[in-house]
Amino acid sequence: MASSSATDALVPVAGNPLALGFSGNLGNIDAYISAVNRLPMLTHEEEISLARRLRENNELDAAQKLILSHLRLVVSIARGYLGYGLPHADLIQEGNIGLMKAVKRFDPDQGVRLVSYAMHWIKAEMHEYILKNWRLVKVATTKAQRKLFFNLRSHKVGLDSMTPAQVDELARVLNVKREEVIEMETRLSGRDIALESPTDDEDDKFSPIAYLSSENSEPTHVLEARQFDRLQSEGLETALEKLDPRSRRIVEARWLANDDGSGATLHQLADEFGVSAERIRQIESSALKKMKGSLAAYL
Repeated sequence: MASSSATDALVPVAGNPLALGFSGNLGNIDAYISAVNRLPMLTHEEEISLARRLRENNELDAAQKLILSHLRLVVSIARGYLGYGLPHADLIQEGNIGLMKAVKRFDPDQGVRLVSYAMHWIKAEMHEYILKNWRLVKVATTKAQRKLFFNLRSHKVGLDSMTPAQVDELARVLNVKREEVIEMETRLSGRDIALESPTDDEDDKFSPIAYLSSENSEPTHVLEARQFDRLQSEGLETALEKLDPRSRRIVEARWLANDDGSGATLHQLADEFGVSAERIRQIESSALKKMKGSLAAYL
């Protein structure tokens, strides 16, 4: 039987029976593990009784007792994944979520102990956490790749690359192609590289972002270039078609005749149409405003 101090240290948070809190001095992971390992374990009969109370009456007190008695299982499983370099406390936290899911779905009439049923859910949550956080870029996205990811690390010896014989053997055991084993080993052997330099030192600023980025292929510039091309061709032609012949002639002569922008002067067009230069300016101004409204749909 566990001591009363252990059970007193781990208690439900007020107002939420499934949110487990601590009343003692459990400010670090070692203290938490020590308290968890001193919690009393349930007999088979107690487990069945509590599981039925939860299943039939939705008693949260029963769920709490089932969870508390299996927290040591989560700690034990999490210890096996410490080789991935992730915080032990985070692994335990994710495993606790899996344990809660297992308790919620557990059927006591199936003839299986909760400890066996919960292992799947606990490991599933830990696997998901590891795959999301072990690399900046996901290394395993399919079920087969996940199986290969976790088995490859356990089969490798040290940091040396696997021999062809080891690759063939692992491919046979896991029923995957040897090319998949080689690819996964290569990805696991690599390391994450920051795109941007973590320092302001000019000598260390040559990072991937400096040579991977291209202004010509930057999405904003590509869209702007496409928009400008469309504006020059389709948009401009549409706007000109909405002008009367005289207005179009004036705009084209003033702005579109030469690439360098040196178009006809107001006086030259005034002589052509037999009106004053001021009148040409008014017609031009009105035409440009009308074109601006037509071009708005392309901006």
